[in-house]
Amino acid sequence: MSELSERFETHEPGAKQAGEKIRCDACPVMCYIAEGRTGACDRYGNVGGKIVRTDALVILNHAEEAGGPLVPFLDDAEWDGALLNTGPRFVSAIGAGTTYPDYKPAPFIVSQEVEGVDLVTVVTEGIFSYCGVKVKIDTDRHIGPETATVRSQGEAVGHVTTGEYGSQMLSLGGVNHLTGGSKSEGRVTCDTLLDLCNRKPVELTIDGGGTVIVEAGKPPVIDGHAEHRMRVGCGSATIGMFASQWRGLVDEVVVVDDHITGVVSEHQAGKVLGWEDTGIKIIGRRSTPGRYFKVSDPGLGWGGTTISDPLAILGGWNPGKGAKPGLSLLMVSTTGEQFAYYELDEDLSPVEKPFPERLRKSVRLIEENCEPALCTVLFVGGAGGSLRAGVTENPVNLTRSVQGLHTYVTVGGAPAYVWPGGGITLMVDVMRVPENAFGYVPTPALVAPIEFTMRRDDYIRLGGYESEIRSVDDIVARGGEYANPRRGQGAPVANPWPPLYQLQRYPGTGPG
Repeated sequence: MSELSERFETHEPGAKQAGEKIRCDACPVMCYIAEGRTGACDRYGNVGGKIVRTDALVILNHAEEAGGPLVPFLDDAEWDGALLNTGPRFVSAIGAGTTYPDYKPAPFIVSQEVEGVDLVTVVTEGIFSYCGVKVKIDTDRHIGPETATVRSQGEAVGHVTTGEYGSQMLSLGGVNHLTGGSKSEGRVTCDTLLDLCNRKPVELTIDGGGTVIVEAGKPPVIDGHAEHRMRVGCGSATIGMFASQWRGLVDEVVVVDDHITGVVSEHQAGKVLGWEDTGIKIIGRRSTPGRYFKVSDPGLGWGGTTISDPLAILGGWNPGKGAKPGLSLLMVSTTGEQFAYYELDEDLSPVEKPFPERLRKSVRLIEENCEPALCTVLFVGGAGGSLRAGVTENPVNLTRSVQGLHTYVTVGGAPAYVWPGGGITLMVDVMRVPENAFGYVPTPALVAPIEFTMRRDDYIRLGGYESEIRSVDDIVARGGEYANPRRGQGAPVANPWPPLYQLQRYPGTGPG
């Protein structure tokens, strides 16, 4: 929050000082705000009888004034006139203000000429009643059953969705949790989404599962245990990658995994390398040679199973198929965190032995090939009427322009993925958006910065507000409707500069 907003006291709507108050129409709450105070959202205040946006407008640039990284403009390359090179200064929507109550143009419609081509960026802070986050948690550990309810502060805020390769996935928020439940559910959902989007830690509990602390860009903490790495692959993939490392050092290898447990002597990789049969028996559902499903239920043990003793997945050894006293066995998890070494005794029962040095390198290799555990938070929002009406008087034209790749969408300068199909449903990694770019209104809904960039002639053709187009210099000098001060900021490290992907790299997808 800017120094200006820090001077304000938060105003609770409904207090009786009507003579000193003015009405803010920046969101549906319509607060009456007294001099020197902010509204319920903490984003707008009354300064000298005028509604002011309390956070400064962020202009992304490569100036040293912000102390940010220097990012070369155009990288000394020739420019072909595509819409993506927006010049050394990019007016983001962070701190810009909103179009609510929807009848007026966006707070800033910015023109900037680059190499003789005039580009327009339409800048607004959107009120997203239809929004949520997708959370990717890189871990083998079981956090809860698929479709289980995810709770924050005891309120339902989402659910566990389908697991991906080495990651647990959560779907949080959405209009049904924001507006379709109790008042408390909506408030907590909004608070949870806001904290996650602004990269703050949030504790979530999962019905029938565990407790997870999620923070974008940080490792997850599951039931008090900080995760360090995600799996190198499933058990079968691990066999395929490292079978040659084990050949000649051990007679049998079992890679324990919740999804696909691998057995090297039966696996095709082992067969190609000339691995001999060992007479091993795995308790589970055999899929294809050397690959077993359902050796255990999901859990916090070896390879994301409930297993604490890996021998629990072994049946009797068959001497007719190669089992013999002294046969050596390595059992290891898909992260290399758990491993043990056994030899068969005279009764063909595996007996644990001190772990041999000859196998340590292979276990370390599994660990080295595991990527760090990480929480990824993706903001997902539907850009509806108020956003589009702030760009053009005929909003469907903007939708068609975005879908046709004539208009490029960013969130606080960060590249956004726009989903195919109807409407403008976008998704962005919050780690690529400048910090504290997201806000809220107590309707409840999130407020997110959004920018639409296109050629000026395209903007005029889609029915844009031509009379509202302003230069960057004018915006820097005079601000906007809400008396926005300027705040420069170096481009985030993860974002290219200009903060847009080069669509022309993909034949047939560039602007027409």
